[in-house]
Amino acid sequence: MVKMAKIVLTTDETLTSTYHNVPLLDFFGCAPYDKIPKWVFRFLDSQIPDKNGVLTQAPYGLRKIEAALLRCYPREDVVVAHPRKVEMFLDENTEIVGLYEMDPFGLGPVTMMFTNGGQWKSYTYVKFRELVEKINSVRERKGLKFKIVVGGPGAWQVDMRKEEREELKIDHVVMGEAEHVICKIFEDIINGSADETIIIRKGPKIEEIPTIVAPSYKGLVEVMRGCGRGCRFCEPNLRVARYMPLEKIEKEIRVNINAGIDHAWLHSEDIFLYKVEDKKNFYPNAEAVIELFEMARQYTKNVNPTHGTVAGALAVPGMIEEISRIVEAGDTHWVGIQVGLETADPEIIGRLMNNKMKPFSPEEWPWVVLNGTYVLNKNYWFPAYTTILGLPGDNDDAEIMTARLIITMEKELEEKLGNRAHFTVTPLAFVPMGVLKGEQFYKVEEMITYGQFLHLYYAWKHLAKEIVRGLPKVMWGNLFLVPLFPLARFGIRVVLKQIEKWGKKKGFEVKKLDPLDVKIDVDEHVWGTKPSLAEAY
Repeated sequence: MVKMAKIVLTTDETLTSTYHNVPLLDFFGCAPYDKIPKWVFRFLDSQIPDKNGVLTQAPYGLRKIEAALLRCYPREDVVVAHPRKVEMFLDENTEIVGLYEMDPFGLGPVTMMFTNGGQWKSYTYVKFRELVEKINSVRERKGLKFKIVVGGPGAWQVDMRKEEREELKIDHVVMGEAEHVICKIFEDIINGSADETIIIRKGPKIEEIPTIVAPSYKGLVEVMRGCGRGCRFCEPNLRVARYMPLEKIEKEIRVNINAGIDHAWLHSEDIFLYKVEDKKNFYPNAEAVIELFEMARQYTKNVNPTHGTVAGALAVPGMIEEISRIVEAGDTHWVGIQVGLETADPEIIGRLMNNKMKPFSPEEWPWVVLNGTYVLNKNYWFPAYTTILGLPGDNDDAEIMTARLIITMEKELEEKLGNRAHFTVTPLAFVPMGVLKGEQFYKVEEMITYGQFLHLYYAWKHLAKEIVRGLPKVMWGNLFLVPLFPLARFGIRVVLKQIEKWGKKKGFEVKKLDPLDVKIDVDEHVWGTKPSLAEAY
């Protein structure tokens, strides 16, 4: 018999699908639901198992809130429910249903790019509404009094869309890091004294952040919070950088390993800034980063970072070499990492992201990206870069420079590394966050310029090449992917043709671009030291 709980936590189904463990397919939630056959969504969806309605794994942020609530509620009062079975736990005892959301209304940078600036409905939007409507149906049918509370990184979207929030009868929105105050917030919500929008201005100290008590999705563990580089468009940069002690990280890895999850995803905004001591030039604390990977490797060979900077990799190439040795990276075991490239233009980098390239200078940025990618590829790291269309102060020269950098990287890396040269570039739509909240959302259909079109085209053209060349490396050991290989090759070519046709309708012709005049010369320098501009060029 299912025991009802006072606090029911859940999330939408896009965050509980494993997508058959296909790398990067987690972003499928950003796809336009009304433009893709529905069978595709059903085919790719594979949900995390539940045990009597309780999630056996859950998104990491949800696990943090669960652990924080267990400081003030007994275990039987808090449940993390599978979204498909959440109604099992709702009755007159329920006081709060908390929803953890990443992209509830499809306003995130990836989604805005894939949904034509939000003109189409994303899969995340459809599944979020479906979940809230189901919960509301139970509440109304049974005459229940519980409150619906939305939190998580995407809570700002619900707060922004006031009318839709009211239509969905969402009672409260919580924005900010909440572990240290969630007990008080929930107490206020239950007794009726809480504001409808609750903004948490100050984040928790390290000792106030609880250790997860149940398995996180895909074995994700947080190694640091915040970044410190200060990119003006980036929300996490508004947080003070804090570093989790190794013992705390190790405890969370054990929770996942003991549950049978043979993976440790080390989450941060920049893995190479873990315990950084040089806050002026952001030169990595290589010893601390290596120690982190050594600790995680004691539990599993499958140790991956989530995010990092190419400048950090280039600053200490020996650190990348050593991590690759620790995790036994090689032809059949690549280390994936998401990296923000944003733009190739040194002026925009210097104006909006003046710490992103450190310990190098803005003028060196194209050289840093090219040579940093070489260091990563040489050591079997596969960077998935993101760029941004529509940055404030953007211009066509900057956009064409980004397209030319993609061409340069492809050419130079293949000449140096042959089949070991791998990277992707995914252009995203600018979303006004961080200190740029007052700027305008980028809508690709309305705002695209010729330079942006070339940037978009050459990024997708390289992606097509990677799918043909690099997909077999990703496919290794995943039988589900084998029948998708020819489909993916065909599909990416169709997409490329559609981009060309769309460009022609806009009056844009694809033209051949020359590579930038930058070369791979990192091997000519002493590894782990910063070259001067004169040496770099």
